[in-house]
Amino acid sequence: MAKNYRIAVIAGDGIGREVMPEGIAAMEAAARAYGFGFQWHEFDWSCERYVNMGMMMPEDGIDRLRLYDAVYLGAVGHPEVPDHVSLWGLLIPLRRGFHQYVNLRPVRLLAGVQSPLRDRAPGDIDFYVVRENNEGEYSEIGGRLYRGTEHEMAMQESVFTRRGCDRVMRYAFELARTRKKHVTSATKSNGIIHTMPFWDERFAAVARDYPDVRTDQYHIDILTAHFVRHPDWFDVVVGSNLFGDILSDLGPAVVGSIGIAPSGNINPEREYPSMFEPVHGSAPDIAGRGIANPIGQIWSGAMMLDHLGESAAASAVERAIAEVLAEAGTRTPDLGGNAGTKDLGAAVTAAIG
Repeated sequence: MAKNYRIAVIAGDGIGREVMPEGIAAMEAAARAYGFGFQWHEFDWSCERYVNMGMMMPEDGIDRLRLYDAVYLGAVGHPEVPDHVSLWGLLIPLRRGFHQYVNLRPVRLLAGVQSPLRDRAPGDIDFYVVRENNEGEYSEIGGRLYRGTEHEMAMQESVFTRRGCDRVMRYAFELARTRKKHVTSATKSNGIIHTMPFWDERFAAVARDYPDVRTDQYHIDILTAHFVRHPDWFDVVVGSNLFGDILSDLGPAVVGSIGIAPSGNINPEREYPSMFEPVHGSAPDIAGRGIANPIGQIWSGAMMLDHLGESAAASAVERAIAEVLAEAGTRTPDLGGNAGTKDLGAAVTAAIG
């Protein structure tokens, strides 16, 4: 009997609602081609829901999603809702409630996409950013005192545990073993006196278990410069929650468009559902115009397929994306064309079929 996957769909806000149908259509095409199926269950959790009901998702939201095989997310955010409200009301609770401690973001320069970097060709840039996704700088520990006075202050605590560091680093090393066997660590131990030296120590300790993998480390400031000047140096880059967040947006920028960038929030042990989403946000400036690039959503779906064990289907989706972009006939405005979201989505879906 063909496998049927139960997928929770959260289209969210803005262009998330426009690119999600194209992602689902592409996943359906892959399922038909490779002999499995999907059961899609849509949830209206969004900033619109927050405006109307005071909550991004219901109190039992995590329990509702627990029985699904994966979560397919569009985008979350709206100008009327502060970003920290939307993030801490939906994305971070899901990432932490489901122990999605790896945020995985591929960075790849594809044929037909113009990099802003001079003299870079397809194949020159091909690496992954592995971001620690559950602790680090994005903790809830802290607060504010003396609000509204001249003595007002804010304090935010970072949390780095041995378990948290080691598990994300081991994921990076295991991934590198399937690729070019090279892991780069992002640090700032010359300026952040406690957490970053600890991160460096754990990186060195984990690296000893992988003598076949080459390692290096850079302070985050020079590492961002190297992403621009020498992106071909990298294979797998591992960083803390904040540093990984910065690097995994800079990476797609150097390969031409954040609109095509995918990501996965992964629970490697598969004890909980993992969540897959494009890197781009809800883009309220273009929402409703039908011109958003759907490739980030579709490519995130390919990552979901791979995580579900449908690696052949995942590869087919990635090939279809590469073929459509290389042909250069159907492009959304972020890629220099005038095609719409549905046009580009349909082209990729057709290429899968």
